[in-house]
Amino acid sequence: MSNNKSLVVYFSQSGNSKFIAETIAQEIKADTLEIKTRKSLPKATFFKLFIGGMQVIFKSKPELLPFDKNPTDYDLIIIGTPVWASSYASPLNTFFSKVQINGKKIALYCCCGGSQGKTFENMKNVLKGNQFLGELELKSPLNSKEESIRKTREWARTINS
Repeated sequence: MSNNKSLVVYFSQSGNSKFIAETIAQEIKADTLEIKTRKSLPKATFFKLFIGGMQVIFKSKPELLPFDKNPTDYDLIIIGTPVWASSYASPLNTFFSKVQINGKKIALYCCCGGSQGKTFENMKNVLKGNQFLGELELKSPLNSKEESIRKTREWARTINS
């Protein structure tokens, strides 16, 4: 086990990213920081997907609730997101604009129903100047909890060694 001070930063709309964040945090004894927007997306699936997708396309920066942890205090930062419009969720645009992450060890994960698209590529472009340790893509992890836990734990151990 590494002596890195680790933080899992995540945004979760339907619970998948939160489930994985909690699994990682438990496995490597990391703190968590859930990114929450001041205004929620609509509950209806179509409108939620439409508005979320439009936010990604227009690179929106929705207003966030205050953080209870400072990510720059950590050595290893694991960032998780659902996939929206083949990229990361728009609340991360706000997070990346507010928190300057540089010279850190970074690992990325995403939860998707289909394909991760350019999620990791886009996150890496925003997070230049950091050391990337790994990526994990999970398809609808709440639909296959045991398999998702197994994969996530294995991956978490590799990035924290």
